[in-house]
Amino acid sequence: MPTILHTTDLPCPLWRRLLALVYDLLIVVAIVMVVGLLCQLATGGQLIRTGGKAIVPIWYQALQALVVAAYFVSSWRRGGQTVGMRPWRIRVTRDDGGTPSLQQAVIRVLVAAAPLVLLMLEPMIGLHMTLWTLLIVWAGWFAVGLFDPRRRALHDLAAHTEIRLLR
Repeated sequence: MPTILHTTDLPCPLWRRLLALVYDLLIVVAIVMVVGLLCQLATGGQLIRTGGKAIVPIWYQALQALVVAAYFVSSWRRGGQTVGMRPWRIRVTRDDGGTPSLQQAVIRVLVAAAPLVLLMLEPMIGLHMTLWTLLIVWAGWFAVGLFDPRRRALHDLAAHTEIRLLR
């Protein structure tokens, strides 16, 4: 019998969201490392070619994105929490308090990850400037929550979800 998590009507403060995200980044790094190892083994160590500049196959980048997205989507669908959200006692819900649908979870992860497209600017503006641009855009994504009464970030508004505190 699955455990039912009861949320409060209180929206999650931004600082809790960001700390949960830090925890989840550790999980994402572990996932990326495992997928990388498996792909290196499958390609006989020839996955990434170097010769002045590293060449990373597009299929590998897509696989990494798919696996990381699957972690978030499956976590939100199976109880509304990622590993990083558990210690902070927060949960993703639909606007009505229920578990997000598959469509909502996919929209949420795609909108949250959309600024990663900015990484394509790296050859033109350099890595340093690209990373700062990415950080500023993500700050804007979350800054929307400072003006929303339910503290929803841009990806929550797009997916009709919110993060609430658990009882």
